[in-house]
Amino acid sequence: MSENQTLARGLKNRHVQLLAIGGAIGTGLFLGSGKSIHLAGPSILFAYMITGVICFLIMRALGELLLSNLNYHSFVDFVHDYLGKGAAFVTGWTYWFCWISLAMADLTAVGLYIQYWFPNVAQWVPCLIALVILLIMNLATVKLFGEMEFWFALIKVVAIVGLIIVGTFMIIKGFSTDAGASSFTNLWSHGGFFPNGISGFILSFQMVVFAFVGIELVGLTAGETEDPERVIPKAINNIPIRIIIFYIGALFVIMSIYPWNSINPDKSPFVQVFSAAGIVAAASIVNFVVLTSAASACNSAIFSTSRMVYSLAKEENAPKSMTKLTSHQVPSNALIFSAIVILISVILNYVMPKGVFILITSISTFCFIFIWAIIVVSHLKYRKANPELAAKSKFKMPFYPISNYVILAFIAFVLVVLALSEETRVALFVTPVWFIMLSAIYKIRKSKFEKQNS
Repeated sequence: MSENQTLARGLKNRHVQLLAIGGAIGTGLFLGSGKSIHLAGPSILFAYMITGVICFLIMRALGELLLSNLNYHSFVDFVHDYLGKGAAFVTGWTYWFCWISLAMADLTAVGLYIQYWFPNVAQWVPCLIALVILLIMNLATVKLFGEMEFWFALIKVVAIVGLIIVGTFMIIKGFSTDAGASSFTNLWSHGGFFPNGISGFILSFQMVVFAFVGIELVGLTAGETEDPERVIPKAINNIPIRIIIFYIGALFVIMSIYPWNSINPDKSPFVQVFSAAGIVAAASIVNFVVLTSAASACNSAIFSTSRMVYSLAKEENAPKSMTKLTSHQVPSNALIFSAIVILISVILNYVMPKGVFILITSISTFCFIFIWAIIVVSHLKYRKANPELAAKSKFKMPFYPISNYVILAFIAFVLVVLALSEETRVALFVTPVWFIMLSAIYKIRKSKFEKQNS
């Protein structure tokens, strides 16, 4: 391969638009919404609105930075320019770790969902099969990755739109469920919008934020997108509409059909609604949807981790061999390296099938929040360093710099929420070890490099 060969721009507009939807709809919504409804009641709608606005602003900052220089292939590139090589090293490997941990969690979920239909199959077997299939498809072409993600996301969209249509019909007809009649009054007639007070509302942000992690994946497709100046702004600007429809719309309908206090926090509220509609195969339908959702997230993880390692290698923060591209301009070594690390989850599912999931997801959430903060700080630096370039931008972040500081305040608030919950508090103690280790590795590498060049 030639030294100047670059990643293929094989992602079309429809791929990126569905990637944006897929990044915003995952197991956090399908499975986690039951727990968040249990904590906050109908006020969960406000939690999704607030977090949605914050995520939209983060994406606008990301979009402005990426479009300020079309040679940027990921946010590590602009972190290097505005925060320095050390910050780029830590950010790149942390984002890689974010998606590695998410891939591990989602592969575990694939194993659990398959066991619903085949209870005698060992949990690690479908994990291994899914990983091998996704790796092979990612090694083919970036266009095939986009095509896979397009159909994965489409299944999720159809399921949620189906729920909203069926649910709205049930509400209008006053459909009777085992918890009473379906009605919009269910939203406020069971203790009001804040039935568990402000404390329940605040604690719900833990799961709500987890539902949004990965939304910044659109920013990682910049280097492989046809016509990024048109496609990326369109994908980002449509995020608020998607949040209103897919999150708020779906949960609004669910809590109108079922009173919030009748929803089982340990089960998917989507299953309960389809069951209430009299669809016998409801559980299997939703199980198929969440299975494809988990496979989709793992697919995105394999894509994003490989591109992050490729970007790190281009900046000499990873072995040079990771920049090797196939004839289809796919970073094969980076893909295989990430898949081998993800393979650890298959071993964990064999050795200890229970107990890993919560730890992995809480650590992942903490790391994603760090990435969001880095994007926002980089945007502040960019605006201050390049006022003339920023003035020419056609895709500016709204309300700069107030919006930057609002996002950072929200991130600090989420860290406090993570500290309040026993399940997630452990991540606050484990994750700093990762950052200390990365900083130490960078300093060792830097001193070796300086000695070689002295």
